[in-house]
Amino acid sequence: MKYKMTLPSGLVLDFTNMFGTDRLQDEEVALSLETIGAAAAAAVDSLRATGRSKAHLSKDGTPEHVYFPRMPYIAAGNPNDEASIKKLKEYGEYLKQMDVVVFLGVGGSFLGNKVLFDAFGGCHWNTNAKLRHGQPRIYFSGNNLDPVDCNGLVYEVQRLAYRHLSDGRELRVMLVPISKSGTTLETISAFTYFYDTLSKGQNIELECTVVTDLQAEEDKAPLLKLARKYGWWQFDIKEGIGGRFCVMTDPGLVTMAALGGDIEAFLQGAREMDEYCRQAELAENPALFNALLKFLAYGKGRDIEVFMPYSMHLKSLSEWYVQLLAESLGKRRDRNGRIVNYGRTPIVAVGTTDMHAQTQQHQEGRLNKVVQFLEVADPEEQAVVHNPFKDVAFFDKYEGLDMNKALKIALAANEAALTSDNRYNARFTLPRLNEYMLGQLMYFLMLSVAYEGELADVDAYDQPGVEVYKRFMKEKL
Repeated sequence: MKYKMTLPSGLVLDFTNMFGTDRLQDEEVALSLETIGAAAAAAVDSLRATGRSKAHLSKDGTPEHVYFPRMPYIAAGNPNDEASIKKLKEYGEYLKQMDVVVFLGVGGSFLGNKVLFDAFGGCHWNTNAKLRHGQPRIYFSGNNLDPVDCNGLVYEVQRLAYRHLSDGRELRVMLVPISKSGTTLETISAFTYFYDTLSKGQNIELECTVVTDLQAEEDKAPLLKLARKYGWWQFDIKEGIGGRFCVMTDPGLVTMAALGGDIEAFLQGAREMDEYCRQAELAENPALFNALLKFLAYGKGRDIEVFMPYSMHLKSLSEWYVQLLAESLGKRRDRNGRIVNYGRTPIVAVGTTDMHAQTQQHQEGRLNKVVQFLEVADPEEQAVVHNPFKDVAFFDKYEGLDMNKALKIALAANEAALTSDNRYNARFTLPRLNEYMLGQLMYFLMLSVAYEGELADVDAYDQPGVEVYKRFMKEKL
């Protein structure tokens, strides 16, 4: 059995340390592949073909499609077609006229977008015009009911508007609320607050783009009604694409457009991952194999998954994965109605930051975790340390230190330490971080969740627990 898979793209998925003493054994994995693994693979193949998942219903109790496997394929009738990609490219060009874009969304309408921003923009995007290469500043709000954070962004936009006074032109600001229903509390409250406040502000020219269900009844869809009334840009949230999967459709791709990123390469990476998994033998299907190993480990009490990238640019990927895993697999009942209370608790960690914060628990705490490492083999930037304090001998030992090499040593040490105590861990390695490779990885994680939903026989596409708190909240508001 191959524990380490190297895909044609160069993506390496190393599951070696999921096996061993007090961990998984070859025989049980091989048997599970041929039984429940084969059934899960057949179910996902059926999902691809029909857009239907066993017993999946919308929150109103009616049958609902699941179309996320169609996202990578640009074709008529799919979530992305030639016309939608063309429109996104045109939008990206239009946004070059803007100084500021504010994306307003929560859950899947925020987390996936933030992954794209952090991967290809990052914390210095808004302060470095060279890094932006003609694209606008990008901010996020509406992802939490936090007046302090909300006003902080208002003050920043007002500051930029004041600076533009000296240039003799107004600050051009684009607000982009993202909500399928057009009624999401966090999104709508932030959007109306920003629109009201900034439209009254000095030296600001305000525009809007709406991302919502364009097929909704206008009277029940306030964002759509506004967009049509004022002639704003409009992008669609397609039927059959849940929020936690939507990053590869308009709600996420508007952020890729604002960044000037390569949308087609992002989808190509996902498409080639899907094709590879679909054609592979059971034991060589990386998404199925990943799902099965995590499922079997869960059966041995490993009900926490620590997702630990060794890259600050990929911390947001961990946060997106938290929603993907928790909302998809954290279910009270299986699809036959039996109470199972299934699902791993996902934890965000970043190496080496959390080697100083969490690793004590990972290494010596309860035997209930799988640690999933992620690294980028060839980062774009290098940093070599030199000693500027020649009169202090202590610093001589750091002369010539390659930070990337030290980062890799840290990951390897963490991995070796966990393995020495027979603790479950795996390592994914991206050859580089670009749109294609990120598309491969994110789709791989989505597909893994789909397979695990079949293995556990839970509906990976609903969220009944979320609807409970929403009901209580609506009653109080």
